[in-house]
Amino acid sequence: MKVSDVMNSETVSIDPEETVSLAARLLSRHNIGSLPVCASDGRVRGVITDRDIVLRCVAAGEDPEFTPVREVMSRSVITVEPGEDVKKAGELMARGQVRRLPVTENGRLTGILSLGDLARVSACTAEASHALTEISGNIRER
Repeated sequence: MKVSDVMNSETVSIDPEETVSLAARLLSRHNIGSLPVCASDGRVRGVITDRDIVLRCVAAGEDPEFTPVREVMSRSVITVEPGEDVKKAGELMARGQVRRLPVTENGRLTGILSLGDLARVSACTAEASHALTEISGNIRER
């Protein structure tokens, strides 16, 4: 089964020049924990998470109303192509300890693949479980 078969093509993203405050409102409004950060051409430049906002902006004493997303986003992003096998995507999630992967084609965002998407596919239940175990294990170690 391919990533394109299970990914969510309805994505929410943010421009790197937008404010952290807007990113937080989008995360809240859509009940998600991370947003792909995309340039105007649709290319993924990073990811901003609720954790990035708290640790790199709020805890650092920066004002979210005036701080651009580019200053607090995570720049190293693991992505997956829509034609990739879902089992490989699950391995990427486990190795990178992430719950969501931006799906890109030619560097441009086309969707999001989450652990929940993998868990709904019976052939990938083991990969989703392994990825969650890896992520959870790392959280306990912090």
